[in-house]
Amino acid sequence: MSDITVSQAIEAIYASIGNNNEDLDLHIAALKGAMAREGAKEAIFETAKLAQPNRQGRKLMQAYFKKKGIAVAFA
Repeated sequence: MSDITVSQAIEAIYASIGNNNEDLDLHIAALKGAMAREGAKEAIFETAKLAQPNRQGRKLMQAYFKKKGIAVAFA
């Protein structure tokens, strides 16, 4: 999983969210590593693919990812 791209890591996170957050922390760690390799400042997620696409769900996701050291934006 060390050579995963940011987009692959984001897709893995979507799948994890769909599976009751199974292995979410592993996917977040992979995303953080991919972002560091690619020089990305923030991860951009599509709200339509989220389990809870409303404002409350987005803010909860942003807060959780911020604790893990990842800035999240939504498209």
